[in-house]
Amino acid sequence: MAVLAIEDGTKRRGTSAPAARGFSISRFGGRWLSPVVLLLLWEAGSRSGLIPERTLAAPSAVIGTLIDMLISGELPSNLLVSFARVAAGLVLGVTLGLVTGLMAGLSRAGELAIDPLMQIKRTIPALALTPLFIVWFGIGETPKIALIAFATIFPVYLNLYSGIRGVDPRLLDAAKSFGLSRWEQIWHVVLPATLPSLLVGLRYALSISILVLVVAEQINASAGLGYLINNARDFMRTDIIVVCLMVYAILGLGADWLVRIIEARALIWRPSIVEQ
Repeated sequence: MAVLAIEDGTKRRGTSAPAARGFSISRFGGRWLSPVVLLLLWEAGSRSGLIPERTLAAPSAVIGTLIDMLISGELPSNLLVSFARVAAGLVLGVTLGLVTGLMAGLSRAGELAIDPLMQIKRTIPALALTPLFIVWFGIGETPKIALIAFATIFPVYLNLYSGIRGVDPRLLDAAKSFGLSRWEQIWHVVLPATLPSLLVGLRYALSISILVLVVAEQINASAGLGYLINNARDFMRTDIIVVCLMVYAILGLGADWLVRIIEARALIWRPSIVEQ
């Protein structure tokens, strides 16, 4: 009888657990719950006057401004300008990072020549070079693109260099036993094994490029998201400022999402330890 009572109690606890989990907070919003609550409190504070409009516009006002800027074409045209700056800076920075990473990772002489310079570059904040870049390149598009390129070199370089040096020596020994030449080993063994690290560096570079763009577009910009923010600041239009900040955030999330898609397709051969 005692055994039956224990078994009966175990079954009851087992059947009641899922019902209890059914009322967990994850079932009613999960990760979206706290942002929604924050937006509601923000809207309530704005409508009640606790948050003055000149300090921070209400979410409803921000959404209205976003729609107006989309319809008028003001936001898309300036967004294209900012996107072009990021794209140009990324192409230059990622290319330099790839070249220097390959040279330092594949050659001892390249490491001795490049790595000390890259480590010095790492200790210099990219934004601290803004005044110097203005002196060198003026106040046009060049310093903006140069800042983005300078900031995105090191993440690509470091992850590529680390990935090359972290290749399993047994893979190289196996490639040699099959008679592969030095360049065939690099192409068929080293580069595929390095790809995960390279994509991590690319994700860092994309996020850094958006952060640097925010500052770079404060350099006498005549178009772009930074230009809109500067004008909005002069006229105390916090709604436009928030809209532009939202676009910056969306650009960063979109860039990360793009790299994740590339990673999922390029690394389909890699086993995953994450449970589905």
